[in-house]
Amino acid sequence: MKRSVGDMVAEIYRKDFNAFTHRSILELNPHAEFHYNWHHEFIANSLLEVYLGLCPRLILNVPPRHLKSFAASVAFPAWVLGHRPWAQLLSVTYGQELSDALARNSRRLMTSPFYQSLFDTRLARGREAVFDFETTQGGVRLSTSVGGTLTGRGADIIIIDDALKADDALSDVRRTAVNDWYDNTLRSRLNNQEAGSIVIVQQRLHADDLVAHVQEREDRWRVLSFPAIAEEDD
Repeated sequence: MKRSVGDMVAEIYRKDFNAFTHRSILELNPHAEFHYNWHHEFIANSLLEVYLGLCPRLILNVPPRHLKSFAASVAFPAWVLGHRPWAQLLSVTYGQELSDALARNSRRLMTSPFYQSLFDTRLARGREAVFDFETTQGGVRLSTSVGGTLTGRGADIIIIDDALKADDALSDVRRTAVNDWYDNTLRSRLNNQEAGSIVIVQQRLHADDLVAHVQEREDRWRVLSFPAIAEEDD
């Protein structure tokens, strides 16, 4: 039987995370003007390798307002749960308000007609809270803030999106608190320390921020860095 154009387009969105991200932006922001740039493809491909298990430790250093949070904290959890409705994801930011905003958009995407036409994944009734929603197959997207309680909770993928506010970057106390919480609490929440994945998304804020801290302690981090102003021709 000949496949329809609609079926072929849907297959592209299911398989191509970059295409899925672009379409998701339009789904949640129908009146916004979207300007595609080559860096979106690099971010999408890096996150795809996290999903495939080819990149267990990923750092995305991108300036503000370049859709890094949308790709990593909104579209990516939804896409992962579309393919693996049993997956457990943990999303962390510097504040619960920001964490909830990202989770709310991810939940809106997953309950949209567009998403539900692509995937069989559905949210479980009674487990639809913004900060902790669950699929009918036991998958979870849990959102918290740095310093939050995670007792008894685990994750296959941890996404840390802006662990430190820019205003706190010069505070030794705040930087140390973030780094210590990562070492003593967050990292241990991986269900599998070897196979589990961690993604850090942020602009660089200090020579001793979380990005520098984790690279000193583990050598398998892959860094995708896009400076706001190029320091040399590339």
